[in-house]
Amino acid sequence: MITRTRMALLVFFTFLACLRSSLAQTSPVSTDKDGNRYVQYTGEDGPVLLADNRRPSLYTADFGDCMGGSTINVTRFDASYYKDNMTVLFHLAGETGVKSDVVMLYIGVFAYGENRFDLVFDPCNANIASLCPMNGTVPIEASGIIPVSQEDVAGIPPIALSIPDFEGEAILRIFSNTTRQQIACYTAVVTNGNSFSHPAAVGSVLGIFTFVAMIASFATAIYGTAVPTMRLHYAHSLSVGVVFAVWHHIFFTGALSVNWPSVLVAWWSNFAWSGGMIYSSTMQDSINKLIGNNIGNTSHVGAAQTGGDNTDVGGGFDTSLLYKRRTLEARQAPMSGGSTLGTAEQGYHWYGDPVPEGLPLPGNFSGFAGTLGQEGIRASNAFMTGFLWFIILLVILIAAVIAFKWSLEGLVRYKKIKQDRLQFFRDHWLGFTAVITLRICYIAFFAMLFLSIFQFSYESSSGVKAIAGIVFIVFFAGMLGVASYAYWYRRHTVDFESRPQFERKTLLGKIPWFGFKDAPLQPSRGDAVAHDGNSNMDESAAKPRFWKRLSTGPALVHTTVNSIHDDEDYTRKFGWLAARFRRTRWWFFAFWLCYEFLRAIFYGGASGFARAQVFGLLVIEIVAAGFIIWMRPFEGQRLNLLVVYALSFSKVITVGLSAAFDVEFNLPRIATTALGIIIIVVQGILTILTMIAIVVGSVSSYMSLTRNQEGDDFRPKKWAGIREKYFNHLDKSVKDLPGESRKDEDEIFVNEVNPSTFDIPINISTTTLPQPSATPIPSGSRPASRPVSRAPSVRSVSSGNLPFGARAHRMSWSMRDFQQ
Repeated sequence: MITRTRMALLVFFTFLACLRSSLAQTSPVSTDKDGNRYVQYTGEDGPVLLADNRRPSLYTADFGDCMGGSTINVTRFDASYYKDNMTVLFHLAGETGVKSDVVMLYIGVFAYGENRFDLVFDPCNANIASLCPMNGTVPIEASGIIPVSQEDVAGIPPIALSIPDFEGEAILRIFSNTTRQQIACYTAVVTNGNSFSHPAAVGSVLGIFTFVAMIASFATAIYGTAVPTMRLHYAHSLSVGVVFAVWHHIFFTGALSVNWPSVLVAWWSNFAWSGGMIYSSTMQDSINKLIGNNIGNTSHVGAAQTGGDNTDVGGGFDTSLLYKRRTLEARQAPMSGGSTLGTAEQGYHWYGDPVPEGLPLPGNFSGFAGTLGQEGIRASNAFMTGFLWFIILLVILIAAVIAFKWSLEGLVRYKKIKQDRLQFFRDHWLGFTAVITLRICYIAFFAMLFLSIFQFSYESSSGVKAIAGIVFIVFFAGMLGVASYAYWYRRHTVDFESRPQFERKTLLGKIPWFGFKDAPLQPSRGDAVAHDGNSNMDESAAKPRFWKRLSTGPALVHTTVNSIHDDEDYTRKFGWLAARFRRTRWWFFAFWLCYEFLRAIFYGGASGFARAQVFGLLVIEIVAAGFIIWMRPFEGQRLNLLVVYALSFSKVITVGLSAAFDVEFNLPRIATTALGIIIIVVQGILTILTMIAIVVGSVSSYMSLTRNQEGDDFRPKKWAGIREKYFNHLDKSVKDLPGESRKDEDEIFVNEVNPSTFDIPINISTTTLPQPSATPIPSGSRPASRPVSRAPSVRSVSSGNLPFGARAHRMSWSMRDFQQ
């Protein structure tokens, strides 16, 4: 027996309750002078007029065919429950090609994955004349208003009427009494109207913030004349690539082939625009013509497809049991109704439309198909939709750069701005246009690779797969090729001492061969003075390790090579890849591309294999998060905070919790909804942090653009001190040096414990000191018997006053000491 709490969620289907109640009575409807319709309801406080077009407490939305080849084409299937006047309104419409047949109807209501209420009834007993009997010449139409009692709805918890994205569905099955076989099946999603899905509002706000970040980043990139200074300020503006990395992480999480809760799919719809999943009827019609009838099957990614054979939806059915129930319930009183359907023209808007084939069944949110179903986009159309919007965005941005350039020229010609305003950009606008094009491809690298790989694994048109193959090759070979060339170019254009040199060698001791000659290390001046002269030092200790050879600069490699960010030629060519990273992490773009490629493989290539997909991604995200946290690649602190910590944490938590949504684990839907809300909270915090970073980045970009203004001319003046601190921070961060150790507050105590080296008495035997010579001896011809001048050793320092076990203070350190 169904408990009152569970049963309450379904009572809004009034025609279910009406078959168990007395003859229904229709409330009178009145119309005012403006044409507004009102329903009169008499309650405890007397008669009340209620607007006929008010939103129901619970109602059905879109519906779809869950049988495939149904002999009845249902064009209208909806029901709504009104709490204010305790009534239920329902409509049913359709048509059939069957000449004549007597049918039986089954209605089942499911909430959060469980059967809450079901009923089998004869349409003749429910006053549905168009189905008694069913005739191909008579259109099927039925409607009714049924009052319900307080007992019927006493178990409905208030949260069911207000919780966002109520997860429920209603299933209509029609059986032929002649053959006792199912001849039609339709399912509709049940909602209360509250949702996390507000793409028009939330998506627009996110788009505005992204546009602000884009303008700020572009402005810092083109302002100035000195390339190193321009790069410095550009590196500390908020990266548009990072912003899209956040949006893509949130939306494309829905590509995992698990059974998502409705709250997550609704939440992700606010970010669909960032992945190019923007619905346009014209575009979708064009793609449908290209694809044809080969629309694939959403069951490949775990979603039940509309128009497919889904006999097990709602747990399936047993025909013999249904007909036994019909016999037992045949004594129920008939229901009165009419044949007038409420429409939008009459003020009734609370009903859905039939879902076209290729989309998942309403109420099913599994896999990437379920995520796209919220946008009305077929899984077979995903790649072409994203690719076309990418082309449109690329053309718009290129045209905007060109228009901006010639607008500046026009303003200069008419003397609206100074002649030298943005002169560097105006002289190199073609290069900027090319760089912007490459940067857009870099940002879209993951999305395009994922969509193309997903198209390969999804059964659909071969023509679309061919286009996806071309796009995959262009992005994969193109971006990784450019990244490899950028790394090779840097390694082969540094100072001659650090370039790889060739030398003659022999292979197997006899065959003439050649190989790379290791460039000698260039010790710093301090190391040269403090060198202890040990010629037997291990060569492997002097050779920098692999991860140190990846970075450039004297901080790690002991070379005299300048910082990569001081190389104007490299910055002009590859600044769109390396400009934002620390000088010792300039190669991080190569790691990022490889990391995004691995993610795209698991998201797209492993679609349909939930466990391999989820746990493989979980390993990748954990390893990548640890590596990125160790690297802290960005020069700007805000980018490190956003990417290194917030984004990495969100990815690990999201993928980890998503494993619980695997259908094989059979987790209760209420529990999955709770986990989904946790994911929304995590991703919501990430979104808020990103928006805050965009605002702060816009302020810092404004300070960068006004860096040539004197302090008195800068506005607002109260920000002048902040700007000065910001510029000092830029000067410090560009050096990428380890942080200075803090001075001990008690300097007197420090001096007592560790006195100055000049205060330590040194006892050095004069016999060990070299005799002065008037003629300097070259280092290469120094006699072996003459000792090399070095810093005093520990043994040569007087340690008579030191306690037992104490070590004398070393006055100087050699290069070898640091390496140890």
